[in-house]
Amino acid sequence: MARAPLLQLSDISLTYGGAPVFDGLSLTIQPGDRVALVGRNGSGKSTLMKVMAGLVEPDRGEIVLGAGVSTGYMEQDPDLSDYATLGQFAAAGLPEAEGYRVQMAAEGLKFDPGRPVATASGGERRRAALARLLAQAPELMLLDEPTNHLDIEAIGWLEDHLSQTRAAYVIISHDRAFLRRLTRATLWIDRGEVRRQERGFEGFEDWREAVWSAEDEARHKLDRKIKAEARWAVEGISARRKRNQGRVRALAALRDERSAQIRRQGTAAMALDSGPQSGRKVIEARGIAKTFGDRAILRPFDLRVNRGDRVAFVGPNGAGKTTLIRMLTGEIAPDQGAVTLGTNLELAIFDQTRSALNPDQTLWESLTGDPDMRVSGRADQVMVRGQPCHVVAYLKDFLFDDAQARAPVRSLSGGEKARLLLARLMARPSNLLVLDEPTNDLDVETLDLLQDLLGDYDGTVLLVSHDRDFIDRVADTTVAMEGDGRATVYAGGWSDYRAQRGEDVPVEPETAKKPEAMAERPKAVRTGLSFTERHRLDALPAMIERLEAEIAKLSEFLAQPDLFQSAPAKFRKATEALAERQHALAAAEEEWLMLEEKAAS
Repeated sequence: MARAPLLQLSDISLTYGGAPVFDGLSLTIQPGDRVALVGRNGSGKSTLMKVMAGLVEPDRGEIVLGAGVSTGYMEQDPDLSDYATLGQFAAAGLPEAEGYRVQMAAEGLKFDPGRPVATASGGERRRAALARLLAQAPELMLLDEPTNHLDIEAIGWLEDHLSQTRAAYVIISHDRAFLRRLTRATLWIDRGEVRRQERGFEGFEDWREAVWSAEDEARHKLDRKIKAEARWAVEGISARRKRNQGRVRALAALRDERSAQIRRQGTAAMALDSGPQSGRKVIEARGIAKTFGDRAILRPFDLRVNRGDRVAFVGPNGAGKTTLIRMLTGEIAPDQGAVTLGTNLELAIFDQTRSALNPDQTLWESLTGDPDMRVSGRADQVMVRGQPCHVVAYLKDFLFDDAQARAPVRSLSGGEKARLLLARLMARPSNLLVLDEPTNDLDVETLDLLQDLLGDYDGTVLLVSHDRDFIDRVADTTVAMEGDGRATVYAGGWSDYRAQRGEDVPVEPETAKKPEAMAERPKAVRTGLSFTERHRLDALPAMIERLEAEIAKLSEFLAQPDLFQSAPAKFRKATEALAERQHALAAAEEEWLMLEEKAAS
């Protein structure tokens, strides 16, 4: 016998500031559902979750919670003002005999229940809110970015806990690996419409591209039909004394249908300029160590970072990752040992605390007030990679609209604050990029773009992240802070690090993909290669795949029959780009074969 739904939303409509967020939305959550809630930043994911939790009242529609069904919602910014300690907040409403649930969650999520609320960080408050939800064990859990402020070990604990629970849950998260492991259905918010697919996040990107492809094809057919009908309206009517008014009205209806279609929001127009080339040696650390009081943050440690390296730093919260990076960049001095910085370095830092953003400033002031971006004598211009640009135009590149330019920074969502910080960082050239938790709150499309930018960036990248998938996609070296001041260097990204430690690494669908040509070639045992050559050999298949995709796209563009006559400048530029990429592909394939032969020797 089928069980009744836990939650039903029927014909929900909601408007904020005159703009519709949802119109006629309906969805059902069933017992045992494990759902990923995905969509672009600003698409309404958190708002929809608050509607599901009963915290936001829709303008129209019906919300039906199953009889006796308990729900729990994890807020991004919980209010702890009525509680003295984090533990008191997390245990609120629990019978005293079940207080052990809070202790178990606190141990797994790594926070001290005895910590006074007044001195707790934002991350500790969020972990207490998550512990409170898990301890209450409702039948339906609504989790908004639960992995933010968790280290990889705590994320693993949460994954295990949620994989074993019998409760249903809906999750908003940017963490691909987390979503792939836990979800079995996907709710996708796109331009006010919510679609559902009975597959977990693993199948989301293929599904999204199929939907968009079908949409583009339908729009193309509609455009052709409008064009044909418009031609008839000019030629056919003039050839007849009597107009076919029905056909004219049909043309008007087609045009109305086309204008009513909501265009997809583009990706942010982000760009990185690596500026002047640094020296080949960027950082050399010899025997550096650091202690705070009696605690060893870092025991004697050596590291050499060369130009173009992508180094990820992983480990538990508080292990010293940020401290180590600050020593490597010369911000603080080690207690012993020495750090030598290379020549001609231009440093840019993405700070996870968002300390560069003043919440009381407007977005306009946040950019024009930055000394590195200010254009002398122009209050409406900012300097972007050496060129003046109107501040609103630059904000639009990062998906902010005109109204937001004069809004305070505090009004932004977490993802919007991250985009604003990236706008500041990317405005000036750099050749050494420090990214401290850059993935928090960013949507999947922006993460994809950031990953591509880092792949093309000629400079050097130091990355602190708990996002395992992002580390795998970006890093060619991983420094693991393993506790008690121990730091160890591993070749490759997160999965490579786990494999070298002899730990089980699940094969994720995204990281398992390889170019077909590469898959046919035998993998050599890489004993004859240097450390740098091993990294290069591992990175080349992805580079070859990217170049092949770019060549295919450029070839398709140049195949347009009238391109040379209609747009000669574009034709010339695309031809040059095609030749450049064909040359780069040939060189990359030749290098791959040479390294494979050397590895096998």
